[in-house]
Amino acid sequence: MSRAYYWMVVPAFVLFFLLHTVPVLQGFYYSLTDYPGYGEHAFVGIRNYVNLFKDDRVLEAYLFTFQFAIVATILTNVIALAVAVGLNARIRFQTALRGIYFIPNVLAILIVGYIFNYLFANSVPAIFGGTNLLADPDLAWIGIVIVAVWQAVAFNIVIYLAGLQTIPEDLHEAAMIDGAGRWRRFWSVVFPLIAPFFTVNMVLSAKNFLQVFDHIVALTNGGPGSATTSVSLLIYTGGFQGGEYAYQTANAIVYFVIIVLVSIFQLRILQRREVTM
Repeated sequence: MSRAYYWMVVPAFVLFFLLHTVPVLQGFYYSLTDYPGYGEHAFVGIRNYVNLFKDDRVLEAYLFTFQFAIVATILTNVIALAVAVGLNARIRFQTALRGIYFIPNVLAILIVGYIFNYLFANSVPAIFGGTNLLADPDLAWIGIVIVAVWQAVAFNIVIYLAGLQTIPEDLHEAAMIDGAGRWRRFWSVVFPLIAPFFTVNMVLSAKNFLQVFDHIVALTNGGPGSATTSVSLLIYTGGFQGGEYAYQTANAIVYFVIIVLVSIFQLRILQRREVTM
């Protein structure tokens, strides 16, 4: 191998090792201690991991996060696929519409969240009546889903559009000649052929929604009470503000493993239905 190869690879490897691998190993070490984030600490073994499964706060955060992620992932992909199919049709202003639909993806999540917070708290009650959706412990999660889906749909649309453009026009024409209606063509021709793109969107959406943080900070900050506290928010507040650095580090490691397992499970299931042209 040439020296240029090493000059490119070695610096990247060193930076990755120092900025990623070392902190991960350090975090795993702290998860086995009672370190509060400052001062001295003692080794406690797997006590933090055992206590996670006894902590109602942690269990409630996991339940909320998975509930949110499942609903948001399904809605995002259903809406994105419907919009992408519509944009892929021969309609006027197609290029302009694609740009408009992608705008939410380039906006800062916190800014979007604070804007919607104002809308939910002031504009929506003033126009439609009622109270602030985000102030209701049973309904606040719906407001977070609305904002998260609205912003995430943009990226998924682009992926689906890329998939739809790989389908030859001949297949559509052949299906139409055979008498297949619009829904039948979509379900029997289009959807099977964009299955790899569907897999990518489902896995990425679930992974991103399981890590939801910014939307919650801007909209509810985990409230009312702890009704919308996600795992990521709990790790942050407990670890950096609650003196539970080691405990929440253990929580972060467990959650990392869970997200990896969920992603692998999704890939295994969804890839079974993929077809090749």
